[in-house]
Amino acid sequence: MEGQPGRVTVAPNVLATIARLTTLSVPGVVRMSKGFMQGVKGLLRPYFSEGVYLSVEDNVVSMDLYITVQRDVNMLKVSREIQTQVARAIQDIVGMPVREINVHIVDVEEPATKK
Repeated sequence: MEGQPGRVTVAPNVLATIARLTTLSVPGVVRMSKGFMQGVKGLLRPYFSEGVYLSVEDNVVSMDLYITVQRDVNMLKVSREIQTQVARAIQDIVGMPVREINVHIVDVEEPATKK
């Protein structure tokens, strides 16, 4: 068979799961959060799952991530690390380019105390 054997389709929930798991692996991230613009973003981004809003246009991924971070971290550094790691994961695992990853810090928590 010459050329491409067929089409590969990746479900939005697969992209959201990759983004969520990658985000949660970044030190300083406590959890994914519901976005304060949940209703509005739902109109702009067709897919939402556990703190991840995403859309795919022309096979290019765009997303908004809503997170809670630890109080004692550099929030800009954590956000940039999330952007780097999530873009790399989407590109390496799925092979899709990423247009943008917007990180929204929704809440801050004290780090867990050791007993």
